[in-house]
Amino acid sequence: MSMGIIINQKYNVLAKRLSVKYNKLWLFAEVFLFVLVGIAVDLKYAVSAGIMVIILVIIALVFRMTGVAVSLIKTKLNKKERLFCVVAYTPKATVQAGIGTIPLAMGLACGELALTIAVVSILLTAPFGAICIDRLYKKLLEMENDD
Repeated sequence: MSMGIIINQKYNVLAKRLSVKYNKLWLFAEVFLFVLVGIAVDLKYAVSAGIMVIILVIIALVFRMTGVAVSLIKTKLNKKERLFCVVAYTPKATVQAGIGTIPLAMGLACGELALTIAVVSILLTAPFGAICIDRLYKKLLEMENDD
């Protein structure tokens, strides 16, 4: 990450070229990541984990939304823009997929539960965030005119 920041500051042309190339690479890597997570999930365990996993994800989501709202207090954004940011930060599927398998891969006793929570989080937050962003951006955001 530090190297990327330095490249962006010192040689912006290279940074833009690398960004385009890595975005293309990420398209394949993202599909691969989610396929591997899907392979690792035990659906019987996920179903047996029950409603408590969903409640845990919802509570975590409320904390995340509160954190985003608090972090925007001293910004120049208006209330509608802040609300949109809160909603836009709800889906975190890639992060959950990336870290959800680590406890399982390490052989920890909580590995199956951690993976189940990560997958439930993906299944709840990704569609919720996508739907909310799609439906709310026109109502909460205004286009700036650079006349």
